Amino acid sequence: MKVYISVDMEGISGVATYDQIIRGGSGYPRAQALMTAETNAAVEGAFEGGATEVLVNDSHGTMNNLLHEDLDPRARVIFGTPTAFCMAEGLTSDFDVAFYIGYHAPAGVEGLLAHSFSGLFTSFKLNGEIASEASINALFAATRGVPVGLVTGDDVICDIAEREFPGVLTVPVKVAHGFQAANSLSPTFARAAIRKSARAAVQGVEKTRLLPVPDRLRLEIGFQNPLAAELLEAVPGVSRVSNMVIAREVETTEDLLGMVGTTYELAAVAAKTMFLRESLR
Repeated sequence: MKVYISVDMEGISGVATYDQIIRGGSGYPRAQALMTAETNAAVEGAFEGGATEVLVNDSHGTMNNLLHEDLDPRARVIFGTPTAFCMAEGLTSDFDVAFYIGYHAPAGVEGLLAHSFSGLFTSFKLNGEIASEASINALFAATRGVPVGLVTGDDVICDIAEREFPGVLTVPVKVAHGFQAANSLSPTFARAAIRKSARAAVQGVEKTRLLPVPDRLRLEIGFQNPLAAELLEAVPGVSRVSNMVIAREVETTEDLLGMVGTTYELAAVAAKTMFLRESLR
């Protein structure tokens, strides 16, 4: 029984503010410790449930956030960026189930630190509907034959997972009280709940089902400034929907994640360029 774990930071209990999720922020070291501890809870639960192998993908920001020396030594870890498949890097058809730990509300809805893949994206839609990171990654997992068995994070993403992912277990560790405010479980209680649910997800993996993959995959992304849209317009297949929104239709989930990664990088270039222009005025 092989378990794949993608772990983000915004959906970790005790995390709610920008200074916690950005490297260099005063709260970031504490958030790293909280993220590592919840990852361990998922790993421990997976092994208790019968897992023989666990792979963890560090899926937040620079993707080098977990404190490796404090991680459960039975798990292997993928970290660093960029990678071909971003938050789904390392997920292959060899795995039996995927866990999404510390996930969060998507761009376009009210929720704690809500965004989809980048804070530079103001909107993120697939086939005309608001899409979460969990949803996109679950589509990729489905093409590998891997169901999503567990999602933990804020109340918004857990509600989405329960609606979209057949047979999934969820652990809502906090409720959004604003973009940077939350009512959170204590980290100790959250870890116990995650460990229990991870064990149950492995033992009940036969109850999960793959997320249906649509024949059509049309990605639409909005930006904070028009330069990002201008840069992306040079990518083959990209069309300009409006001044600050681009769209592209792709054939596979591999191309979908590849487009997400390309868009992320070019949006960052655009943001830096705009900052330099303003600083030179």
